[in-house]
Order: sequence, then structure tokens, then C-alpha cells
Amino acid sequence: MGKEPLNPYAPGAGHSPPYLAGREQEIEAFQKFLSQKEILKNVILTGLRGTGKTVLMDDRFKPMAQEKGWVWIGSDFAESSFLSEGNLCVRLLTDLSVFTSSLSIAAPDGTFGFDIGPRSKQSLSFEFLMTYFESQPGLTVDKLKATLEFVWKVANARDAKGIVFAYDEAQVVRDREDKGQYPLAILLETFQSLQRKGVRFLLLLTGLPTLFPKLVESRTYAERMFAILEIGRLSKQASQEAIEQPIKTSRWRFTPASVQEITKISDGYPYFIQFICRETFDHLLSNPEDATIPIDAIIRKLDSDFFAGRWEKVTDRQRELLYCIARLEHADDEFTISEIVEVSQKSTGKPFVYGDVSQSLPKLIGKGLIYKNRHGKYCFAVPLFSQFIHRQFAEKERQTRLFE
Repeated sequence: MGKEPLNPYAPGAGHSPPYLAGREQEIEAFQKFLSQKEILKNVILTGLRGTGKTVLMDDRFKPMAQEKGWVWIGSDFAESSFLSEGNLCVRLLTDLSVFTSSLSIAAPDGTFGFDIGPRSKQSLSFEFLMTYFESQPGLTVDKLKATLEFVWKVANARDAKGIVFAYDEAQVVRDREDKGQYPLAILLETFQSLQRKGVRFLLLLTGLPTLFPKLVESRTYAERMFAILEIGRLSKQASQEAIEQPIKTSRWRFTPASVQEITKISDGYPYFIQFICRETFDHLLSNPEDATIPIDAIIRKLDSDFFAGRWEKVTDRQRELLYCIARLEHADDEFTISEIVEVSQKSTGKPFVYGDVSQSLPKLIGKGLIYKNRHGKYCFAVPLFSQFIHRQFAEKERQTRLFE
């Protein structure tokens, strides 16, 4: 009896899919940014959760940069990185030291008189970087600039094409005016200043659509510092490739009707394609004689695994507001406060007035369910969230009828 094949599909935060479909335009654009003679534009890679930002950065951007001679450093940004200016500097120098520890400079011998032999080498370890940082005069931003410029001189002498500072989950970046701490401003000022001096540092920030407005709010010139690569749904052709390519050598094939159904239900979002295909493949492994896709069961599991945790964060009244939004014909695009108020007047529950909505939306933004875009309108921060909301209220209505 042959060994059952492993499930090739990989839904999950940052998990590499077996086949990365689409995204050719974004890959080509990033290649051009790496080819800048002088770094005039940094990069923001943005999109909703489930669009494959982390995968694109790690599986395509990183190897491409390294092949061209760029050094790649970075990690996830955490909120703790932006509690203070000092925390930000420690974060950057910690990540940078992973690379610089392999570099060294001649250590000072500390003696007077004749040079009687070769001096020892001093590694640019984290401890070295922090000591150098603390020894520089001026404010925190001055110390950081001086340290990073020093590192570039050493790296450039070792033929580094440049250094990409790549940070995921960057929507957490922010200044803390209430504490007199401006870590985000320092980040932007440092990179702009060094790039003007010809230092080949490229800042790549990946995050939700709330990221760019935060940068501009901190420093208005951020609008000129960054180019935005926004990724969303895959095209129908790319969706089909993401479904079919991973099982190209398998004994199973999705029927054309199944491919069409999965594409429709997932709406082209890579995470949902991977999730539905993985559950379907597991079903086939367990039930090889049953070639049907248990789509209702898969959707229920998707609701539980992906949406339910976010839904539990909101109050009943906030859920009613979200339901009003979900009832808009263009709920999956942009919407305004006035449109929410208007549709609430047609609902059977207590309607919302303008003040109710304007006060509730910031709370929903804080919970990661809504975001305000650059046009002053609002959007769902979770893909296909409107469909989930409709399912929740349909189930609530069904249960109510059972007990009446």
C-alpha cells in the first residue's frame, strides 16, 4: 500500500504556499527599487490580512535582493519597539548586528610609540554597536544616524550593494506624544538623512492599510519617501493557478466546476484559497471515494478559525453597526458614515445617528476590524468580513425562530 501524499496546501500567517501565483507586477516593481542609483523611494507593501504580504516579502523580495548583492535584515515590528526612542534604536541595532557580527575593523592598540605588529580585529557585534551608539554626541536621532552611517562605511568597503531594512507587521509604528517619545519620527528622519548622503539603505515596511497614514501623520515628507505596493485579490487566472499547481503531480484533480467554486468563495484571497484547498485535500485523503467538496463544513471551520476571534472582541451594539455596514451593496469596498446611518434607518433594530457611528468607528479601528483610508472613507480591515457577518446574523435569526 503506497504512502498517502502530504497535503501541499499551507494556510497560515506567513506560511509559504506551494505555488505563489500572481504578484508579477509587484515583483517587477520591487526589482526597480533595488536598481535605484540613489535611494529616492522606500517601499510600503500593504494589503488586508490574507493577501500574502509576508510570503511575497520573504519568498520573492528577499531572495531577489540577496541575489543582487543587497544585505537583508529585519523582523516583525512589535509595539514594544515603539514604546520609546531608545527601544527603536535597540531594535534596529539588534537586527543589524546579525549581519555586522561578521564584519570587523582594526582595534585600537591603546599604546604610544612605534607600531610593532598587526593589530587585533574588533567584531561589530551588538555590544560594539551599542557602545559606539552611546559614545556619539547629540540627541538619540544623532546617535542613531552616526552609528548607521559608520556601519554603512564598513559594509560598503566589503562590497555590499546596499542594506534592506525589512519589517513586517509595521502598522504598529507610532509616536507617543503623551510620553514625549517620537520613535517613528526618528525612524523616518534617520533614513531620509542617510539616503540624502548617498547611504544605500532601503526601508521596506509591510503592514495593513493603516500603515501609510501613520507615517504621513508623523512626518509629512513620508509621502515623498515611499512608494506603495498594494496587493489584494488574485485574478481569476492566478487563483486557478494557486488551486491547481500544488497538486499538478497528484493523482487527484479539481474539476473545472470545483476550481470555479473555490475561486468564487475565496474571492481570490490567497489565504482563503489555501484554507479551502487544504480542507478539501484532507477530506479526499480521509474519504478517497467521496469526490465532493464539503463546502458548508469548510466555511463553518473557516468562520471558527479565522473570523470568530475577531467577532468576539465586539459588543452587541457594535455588531449591529457592523451588520449595517455589511448590508451596503459596496460593503467590501469603501463606505462613509452617512451611508451607514442611512442603511440603519431601514433596519428593524434601533437606528444609528451620525454621532453614534462617528464615535463607534474609532473603537472598531482599534480592534482591527475597520480602517480609515487616505480618501477619508472607511473599509473593512478583514477580507470577506461582510459575508461572515451576514452568516452570523442569519444563524442568530434562525435560532430565534426555533425558540419562538
